[in-house]
Amino acid sequence: MTSTQKNWTKSSWRDHVALQQPQWPDQGEVDRVLADLSQLPPLVFAGEIRSLKELLAKAVTGEAFLLQGGDCSEDFSQITAPKIRETLKVLLQMSIILTYAGGKPVIKVGRIAGQFAKPRSSDTETINGIEIPSYRGDMVNRPEPTLEARTPNPKYMLKGYNMSAATLNLLRAFTRGGFASLNRVHAWNQEFVVQSPMGRSYERLAKHIQQAIKFMEIIGIPADNPQLREAQVFTSHEALLLGYEEALTRQDSLTGGWYDCSAHLLWIGERTRQLDGAHLEFFRGVLNPIAVKIGPDYDLDNIKKLIDTLNPDNEAGRLTLITRLGMKKIEKILPPLLREAKREGYKIVWSCDPMHANTYTAESGHKTRNFNDILSEITCFFETHWAEGTVPGGLHFEMTGENVTECTGGARNIMDEELHRNYLTTCDPRLNAEQSLEVAFQIAEMIRS
Repeated sequence: MTSTQKNWTKSSWRDHVALQQPQWPDQGEVDRVLADLSQLPPLVFAGEIRSLKELLAKAVTGEAFLLQGGDCSEDFSQITAPKIRETLKVLLQMSIILTYAGGKPVIKVGRIAGQFAKPRSSDTETINGIEIPSYRGDMVNRPEPTLEARTPNPKYMLKGYNMSAATLNLLRAFTRGGFASLNRVHAWNQEFVVQSPMGRSYERLAKHIQQAIKFMEIIGIPADNPQLREAQVFTSHEALLLGYEEALTRQDSLTGGWYDCSAHLLWIGERTRQLDGAHLEFFRGVLNPIAVKIGPDYDLDNIKKLIDTLNPDNEAGRLTLITRLGMKKIEKILPPLLREAKREGYKIVWSCDPMHANTYTAESGHKTRNFNDILSEITCFFETHWAEGTVPGGLHFEMTGENVTECTGGARNIMDEELHRNYLTTCDPRLNAEQSLEVAFQIAEMIRS
């Protein structure tokens, strides 16, 4: 038993206040669904989770870099082979850029195969004079603004499990069946990116990689080497629905430890990281790598207690702190946090979410983010770590493989008035594929430093 599992069971969270939980109309139906989920196979396995933790331990010291990205909130209707492939493709492209130009191995973690629940600032909203439950993600209710659609339905948790299983099945086929082979780096370039400055930059990089592979073949290193032909991609989501997470938590037959087998990495958001809350109680006991989002209004003593609760043994790779501070505040707010963590000797993966604190509403009413604001926060994140003698270990993006117009700026300089052209998100705005590649090229040299 580890320090985190003392006086802990997978249901001990029920003795604490659990925020951001749906107001289920029928608790008996919820219990039946969770009982069914507890009998289903795990989505991921303890051995895979331990492999990710070992890789994250390298990001603590700067020997590797964490790239985490994907949809803001997955949509059941979008769980199709082409959509999954395009999201994976952009994640692979970004990782290739960061690995080759940045000079470090990249740990690839998708916001995928389980990102179906979202926190909300209010339980309800008023539409056309009628108060209805807020949309909490497809695992809870539907986005259509009607009372029927918005009423939480526990059966959606079963559908979420099945959608996650289908997504994972396809991810494993793609990453192990040749799609992720470095010999295919040219094939990963979408048509709309090929015609752009970022597409041309990527093609030049792809040619360099192909030349390196050919050189290895000439000196006797086979091209079908697993390191060249396959890729490791892990899954993650914000773990909000604690009943669902408990149902998928299993005891490992090899070690006896408890693992949440809904994903490899789980994160706790700003709204659910209370020290005496149910989320912290649950996640202190599972042995997965855990991440926590840290916003600009953090309390330093509170963060130290949170770290000690989730990682009392100071195990490298166990805890990632994802700062989401905003480009206007990060320069002032990040240094005290880094200094205190360094003074305490905490082994943390420091990651930057440059998306959430840079959101604004355009005149058209669309929520959006500007590419330059995103890049400014990333740049300040790296520079602050260098100044404090700490390690910038990762980045966390909301992005998609589709040619959406949800974030402004970038190489094509999307303007506020163009957002309506292909604004598809049901939640927060995402970088499109071209913007994702552009940010990867921009930060590759910083990673090398």
